[in-house]
Amino acid sequence: MRDDMMSNPDLSPFEKEKRWYKEVYQGDDVKQLTLRAVLMGGVLGSIMSLVNIYVGLKTGWGLGVAITACILSYSIWQVMLKIGLARTEMTILENNCMQSAASSAGYSTGGTMVSAIAAWMMLNNTSMHTGLLMAWVFFLAVLGVTLAIPMKRQMINIEQLKFPSGIAAAETLRSLHGSGGEAAKSATSLAIAGLVGGMVAIIRDGLGWLPGLFKVFGAKAASYTIAFEPSLLMIAAGAIMGLHTAASMLAGAILCWGILTPMMYHQGVITSLEYSVMVRWTLWGGVACMVTSGLLSFAMQWRTVVRAFSGMKNLFSGKTDQSVDDKMIERIEVPASWFLGGSVFGTIGVVIIALYAFGMPVWMSILAVIMSFFLALVACRATGETDTTPVGAMGKVTQLFYGMITPRSFAPAARQNVNLMAACITAGVADSSADLLIDLKSGYLLGANPRKQFLAQFSGIFFGTVFAVAAFQLIVPDPSHLGTAQFPAPAAQTWRGVAELLSKGLHSIHYTARWAIFIGGLVGLILPLLGRAVPDRFKWLVPSPMGLGMAFTFHFFYSLSMFIGAVIAFVLGRTRPKIAEEYTVPVASGLIAGESLAAIGVALYVALAG
Repeated sequence: MRDDMMSNPDLSPFEKEKRWYKEVYQGDDVKQLTLRAVLMGGVLGSIMSLVNIYVGLKTGWGLGVAITACILSYSIWQVMLKIGLARTEMTILENNCMQSAASSAGYSTGGTMVSAIAAWMMLNNTSMHTGLLMAWVFFLAVLGVTLAIPMKRQMINIEQLKFPSGIAAAETLRSLHGSGGEAAKSATSLAIAGLVGGMVAIIRDGLGWLPGLFKVFGAKAASYTIAFEPSLLMIAAGAIMGLHTAASMLAGAILCWGILTPMMYHQGVITSLEYSVMVRWTLWGGVACMVTSGLLSFAMQWRTVVRAFSGMKNLFSGKTDQSVDDKMIERIEVPASWFLGGSVFGTIGVVIIALYAFGMPVWMSILAVIMSFFLALVACRATGETDTTPVGAMGKVTQLFYGMITPRSFAPAARQNVNLMAACITAGVADSSADLLIDLKSGYLLGANPRKQFLAQFSGIFFGTVFAVAAFQLIVPDPSHLGTAQFPAPAAQTWRGVAELLSKGLHSIHYTARWAIFIGGLVGLILPLLGRAVPDRFKWLVPSPMGLGMAFTFHFFYSLSMFIGAVIAFVLGRTRPKIAEEYTVPVASGLIAGESLAAIGVALYVALAG
């Protein structure tokens, strides 16, 4: 049954649930929560968490892992069947279960490390103990998973929010299990692209046969990062990102690195052409643009916010208009006791760590957890309606709020840590909840048992925490590796900049940076308003404020590569739409995964050998 059947406005909530249970649900008849599905999902998710850490440290972006994990799992299992390591096919619900574990392991555990944790390291000029970081990431992931429980039934079963990525994942699974030829194409293209991406990383980073940069614009331009990097990863990321955002990013890069940075250097404001020095000035305008545009876009979604809170009364009722079959409520839907138990467990862990590791008073930690629920409510609804999770805005709302309520008696360093880690709690939990509802949407469309799917999601936390934290500690053993050519960590630069500004005040930075904040913030307000005002046929002329601002936080050559990838995908989509639809995402995902994993392997080898 397709999603539009259940979204019939003439059906009451009771009728929607009952119809789904009778016509779609097959969780009792088809294998779902099996050991092989959980292990496969946990391992694949752990691998993809490494990819997201690598990509996040380079670009500040996070990549969804569900569709890639579906294709990889299906392909690997088919190979295992052929060579005799597996005896039976994996069912579509097992694959969906695997996808849930993979998403939890690959997405819910790594986001905080490339943003708030990396920012904390740069602010405090120290590393976090591995055990402490594992505990912090684990408890945040537990909160993210459990806070999604009461929202699932209301937003997916009753309101039938779209969650487009969840629909796409369900359709991918249907195509894999329904058409061997199409599945083989996706799997083959992803595998070949992965090998190509991996070879590029090995030749460049491991063997040194490729230079780190091609100075195609001259040596002087290269000193301002205006060059070309031999990386297929960034080109692939641009193909997924889309032309509008990538073009905005290139425009921002030209303005930042081609005009403003040379100007500030010649005036003596920027004292060195080292990237880590230049970005300390450039980030202010970019951060301001992203923060104001994110908050304004969030405010312009006020109807979504109102709908989120207006539906709160139904979240914990356990009933819709009428009582649905006891069998469905008791055996299938995740019970409220799991939500309460997970929330209490996660909150206790977060509060204890925040107190003893980051100096955050207990009341401030509890307040951050409470805020997490409300912000997760909004983030989940925004994701369900628009397929976009405003996680950046979630973090900035918390940073601004804690900037106001943190006592002035706190030392500047303590104010920074409290501000940063409070935002880490709210943004991390909200992002995880929204991502996991995407998986629950795909399970709903396929007729999966939501309780079993939740257990798969919860199991993925353990895999992702161990793999992601261990890899992060090896790749980034100390803060000197952050804000560099290898790992510019743009998301962390943004978080750190806001924390510094709120704790020290505007007077602590150069007056040109203050002007950059003012102008960047103004641009971030104008562009979203302009985008809503112009006719649809001219919207492409209005730059994306997020893309524009992001270009100020990492190298020019990143923006250039992403733009090249977006142009290739755009031209292919216009000239060969069928080929583009079949191959763009698998090939781009394969290039990203292959190059990331190979580059991580080289980095780990160097770290362990050293």
